[in-house]
Amino acid sequence: MLIDAHCHPFDFFSATGKKLESPNKEIFFASSAWNLEQFLFNKASGANGVHAFAVHPQLPVVNPSLVQGSLETLYRLASENQLQAVGETGFDFFNEEFRSTEKLQTELFIAHAELAIAKSLPLILHIRRAMREVFTHSKILKKTSAVVFHSYSGAVAEGESLLRRGVNVYFSFGSSILLNHKTAIQACALLPFERLLTETDAPYQPLRHDFSDWKDLLAILQGILRLRGEKTDINGLEEQIYENFHNAYG
Repeated sequence: MLIDAHCHPFDFFSATGKKLESPNKEIFFASSAWNLEQFLFNKASGANGVHAFAVHPQLPVVNPSLVQGSLETLYRLASENQLQAVGETGFDFFNEEFRSTEKLQTELFIAHAELAIAKSLPLILHIRRAMREVFTHSKILKKTSAVVFHSYSGAVAEGESLLRRGVNVYFSFGSSILLNHKTAIQACALLPFERLLTETDAPYQPLRHDFSDWKDLLAILQGILRLRGEKTDINGLEEQIYENFHNAYG
């Protein structure tokens, strides 16, 4: 079995005209959406899906007029018990334009975290150049059932510190560990084995083709095996990642 802890089936279909397909193995996946059309498409994309919704932290810049509607949809889906996770939410300070919406990003993050706590749902984080904000809000993160770092880009010490603070955190890795991202490589190699997840972020994190997809999971798993040096084979690694996915998402 293969695990994709973070992907966008609707966006993949929009970009390619095709649906995500398994490379001859059963796929368990977690999808994210920020509008209702995406969410409904993602729910129809496979029986083994965990489906999340959130106001993406980039939305206040990319299309600010849609933020309020996205937030209202989040609360409606939650009230109807349609959500299995909340996310991706968080902080994106990649450039000055995104950083300019820091106040709104913070307000949205707190709203999402409080909803995840109230509904006992895992929280999926999108964090770019903003690990300081994670620690600022670590007390509220500690109250969530689980926190999944999509495409974890923090340092080993930061991940270990969150665990020591009592945050039930999981670290998801994708193509970055195969593309010479040294911080991600070190984190994937050294963080606890029982906290690791695999992801494609399909279609947004390609390896050597235009779009990432579920076939990339095989290469990502092989990359983890090379990094970890664990006394296991590919089947043992798949089983451990599945167990981690189950523990994170329930």
